[in-house]
Amino acid sequence: MKIRRETTVLEDGSPWRRRVAVGQSADIRIVEVTELRGRAWVIDGDTLDIGGMRIRLAGIDAPEMDHPYGRTAKWALVNLCKGQEIRAVFDGDLSHDRTVATCYLPDGRDLSAEMVAAGMAIDWPKFSRGKYSRLEPQGIRRKLWRCDARQKGRMPPRLRD
Repeated sequence: MKIRRETTVLEDGSPWRRRVAVGQSADIRIVEVTELRGRAWVIDGDTLDIGGMRIRLAGIDAPEMDHPYGRTAKWALVNLCKGQEIRAVFDGDLSHDRTVATCYLPDGRDLSAEMVAAGMAIDWPKFSRGKYSRLEPQGIRRKLWRCDARQKGRMPPRLRD
């Protein structure tokens, strides 16, 4: 029995990351998806859904929906993605049951870079190796203090309603 590894790009919006096909011989083909293209549904400031697959934008941290500026960050990402086909390039990591990917607009702009430059997210050096830090507006870590605290392991306990 032979196992062949093959890499492909899915453009049909299929949510499957791996497909296994068994031919008439005993060969097994494992196909790893490295890219996905399609219209994006924005979940929050650093999470998209393309074809039923949850995707975390690589290298950045945006406020959660219940944090200050959370809704503003989400709508900034909605406005970037609206009507566009997004290309997600997977790096093989997972974050809270989401696949991590660098996502691009059709004109080649990196969505993570756009969100940081707009002041709606901050660079997460642990994952980006500082790739987006030069794009951070002055004082953004103070504005998005909860994101900064989360990165440093100092997230305050959830406030009770």
